[in-house]
Amino acid sequence: MTNTSTIDAVFRALADPTRRSVYERLLGGEEITVVDLTRDSGVTQGAISQHLKSLKLAGLVSERPAGRRTYYRAAPAGLAPLCDWMDHYSVFWRDRMSALGAVLKDIDPS
Repeated sequence: MTNTSTIDAVFRALADPTRRSVYERLLGGEEITVVDLTRDSGVTQGAISQHLKSLKLAGLVSERPAGRRTYYRAAPAGLAPLCDWMDHYSVFWRDRMSALGAVLKDIDPS
């Protein structure tokens, strides 16, 4: 199982709808600045910066300084702890679905 504090950081970062929106925008693939992320978001530049900080601490975003600007990019590998956590529980659901399939087949064998 993956480190609990890492999973908690990812869950905490993605729990906020604005952070999820910022992360999804970054998943577009291109690097983007805070100014560009702020544009048409309805959120202040300071708030976007704080959301980026949370995403970065969770390992979901990387940054690249270039002169006066900093460019941000999604770091999809940061989702690995979440994927590992879900994989751990997939065995539970796979077994339950198999059992459900058997019950349904017994009810209606056609």
